Amino acid sequence: MSKLELKLEGDTDVVVTRRFAAPPALLYRAHTDCELIQKWLLGPDGWSMPECRSDARPGGQIRYEWRNAEGHGFHLTGEFIELEAPRRIVHVERMFLPDPTPDNRVETVFEADGEGTVMTMRMSLPSAEVREAMLSTGMEHGMEASYVRLEESDWRGW
Repeated sequence: MSKLELKLEGDTDVVVTRRFAAPPALLYRAHTDCELIQKWLLGPDGWSMPECRSDARPGGQIRYEWRNAEGHGFHLTGEFIELEAPRRIVHVERMFLPDPTPDNRVETVFEADGEGTVMTMRMSLPSAEVREAMLSTGMEHGMEASYVRLEESDWRGW
């Protein structure tokens, strides 16, 4: 429905905004239910998520593991801090590339917008250097590829 918009705020925050043609409850499920996450949160074509854990409750653990056709991979771990279904998710995550990155605090808000939803994701990094390193990976391209895949999913079947 729209492309990802990425803005920098202050020295450490990244704000990503995107509109979807689905209600907030479906987007909330798509961000917390492993059966759905493994269908869309894959980054660029050619990657899969063979392992997904998402214990969507305060203190619950997160683990996503990605692999490509050549067998290369990386993973992410984290913990949920707050959940307000279907409107808001706050969690902490760290990537293992293979060494762990510093914690990234992520707040994702889903706001109804007509028949769709505006998703706003604020990522708060511990320093400007960490934010720059994260952005230098080209992460927004993988995020947008995943969001396009989510947008093209058969929402009615969820």
